[in-house]
Amino acid sequence: MHSFGVWDYAVLGAVLAVSSAIGVYYRFTGGKQRTVKEYLLADRNMSVTPVAFSLMASFMSAITLLGVSSENYSYGIQFIVINFAYGIFTPIATNMYIPVFYQLQATSAYEYLERRFGKTTRLMASLSYTLQMVLYMGIVLYAPSMTLEALTGISTVTAIIAVGLVCTFYSTIGGMKAVLVTDCFQSLLMFAGIFSVIICAFIDKGSFSEIWRIASEGKRTELFNFDPDPTVRHSWFSLILGGGVTFLSLYAVNQTQIQRYLTVKDLKTAQKALWLNWPILTLLSLTTSFSGLAIYSKYYNCDPVANHTLRHTDQVTPLSRTLFLAQSFVDNAVLRH
Repeated sequence: MHSFGVWDYAVLGAVLAVSSAIGVYYRFTGGKQRTVKEYLLADRNMSVTPVAFSLMASFMSAITLLGVSSENYSYGIQFIVINFAYGIFTPIATNMYIPVFYQLQATSAYEYLERRFGKTTRLMASLSYTLQMVLYMGIVLYAPSMTLEALTGISTVTAIIAVGLVCTFYSTIGGMKAVLVTDCFQSLLMFAGIFSVIICAFIDKGSFSEIWRIASEGKRTELFNFDPDPTVRHSWFSLILGGGVTFLSLYAVNQTQIQRYLTVKDLKTAQKALWLNWPILTLLSLTTSFSGLAIYSKYYNCDPVANHTLRHTDQVTPLSRTLFLAQSFVDNAVLRH
């Protein structure tokens, strides 16, 4: 199915061009990335808001946006319970973890490991993290590229090369400042894509209550599953505990996030950035989940996967709104610099 038109390609091209332009701007302004402090830590003078948006953007990848909406489309809105985990574990990361790393005033989380456990531990952790991120970035490039190929005809290899080159370009020449500002720009695109899906469904169905009614009839609105069985797909226990561990693994000890904490002037500002990240992350998570129900209200009686229009449910969101595809395809650029 090739559903992209001229304006869709224009959106995709514009996003890539703006991301590249941000890198060029920070290459030739300020200190022009001449010092390690500016290049890796943005001179430690960034404000709370861009860092908060960047923290969120680094957590929510293209596969997360596509996956969460398709998860709610297929299995219901129980997944939103994970947002309670974000609220519960944010103060833990803010008060127990950030102070430890921030007091080091280093450029890497692995410097803490070296000081406490030695160089061997630091090397092993660095290598394992590098391997993890190489594999992960392969997935976040490949998954949306497959979707783009299915819906537009652009080859997966072409899509991976194009986005990979743009991301490498702006982060390499613009340093951490370019990464943070690009994260903010692409965060806005995430919200624009999600809200476009919801608004289209609202216009189509006439009200949010109608969307909810259709989802309820399709058994997609169950929220209170407290089954302690770890083998069930979703329950309050698995989502809060599992979501909390995942949250801490990324926001408390992940080098990607720690480097962002260190771009502000002091510990208090870093803590404010993580607190501000919480409502931003929750809003995106909730709207992405609801977009799954919005999509279900459109296709509940003609499932595009069941009738073989699509190969898998991750493609239903782009099918519903091609603007969202252009956005979700490039939002993986905000990942793990």
